[in-house]
Amino acid sequence: MKALVHVTLKPEVLDPQGKAIQKASAQLGYDSVRAVRQGKVFELEIDAADEEAARRLLGELCEKLLANPVIEDYRVVRIES
Repeated sequence: MKALVHVTLKPEVLDPQGKAIQKASAQLGYDSVRAVRQGKVFELEIDAADEEAARRLLGELCEKLLANPVIEDYRVVRIES
């Protein structure tokens, strides 16, 4: 199975990289960019019996490895066979 996972900073956590991207966008003339929050995208290929097992495995991976649950949220975006 293939899975796509997004990891982003929690809303209450400051995002200096996102702020820098927003400012650079304005300097390049893209004044319509009002805010940026950066994150990470993970594409994984996993072996799982079904989607439920895949979601369980992905949750464990995110909690223990892919995300820092203190400051980051994660979301399984897609699972494909």
